[in-house]
Amino acid sequence: MAKNIGILVCPLIMVMDIVAGVLGIKAEIAQKKVEHYRAWIFECGDPSYQAFKLGLAATVLLSVAHVIANLLGGCICITSKEELDQASPNKQLAAASLILSWILLAVAFTMVISETLANSKSRRDCRLAQHHLLFIGGAICFIHGLILVTYYVSTVAVFREKKKLNEHEG
Repeated sequence: MAKNIGILVCPLIMVMDIVAGVLGIKAEIAQKKVEHYRAWIFECGDPSYQAFKLGLAATVLLSVAHVIANLLGGCICITSKEELDQASPNKQLAAASLILSWILLAVAFTMVISETLANSKSRRDCRLAQHHLLFIGGAICFIHGLILVTYYVSTVAVFREKKKLNEHEG
């Protein structure tokens, strides 16, 4: 792992997630501009190609930011309760933020991609009304970025702790 790569990785992750969030919100706005009408709990309307493009870009950026953080951050695994109790605070934070980042990725990705795919159809359709999924998914992208930066920073701290411990032992 390069020595001061974090000064580039953390802003890159944040920018990618912020842009993904903004694109998700803009996709919601573009989707609302298309003609829709409601019939009880169903919503009918034409798909928005602009919302499709923005949603797809948001999904890609969200995924790439997650992959970068996980590849460059390394893997911090805690396999038992005893290991969790003996782990340093940095390792506990890394493990918790890793789990939370995967949960946020799953929620945001599902919300954004479901509405993106709904806008990819070339015909008018009716479906259950799903309010603001692109907006909510975009907002979760912001939180996802913060958690990914926390994960990256805490994993780097864990690896530095291990390196110092190995230097003192050897």
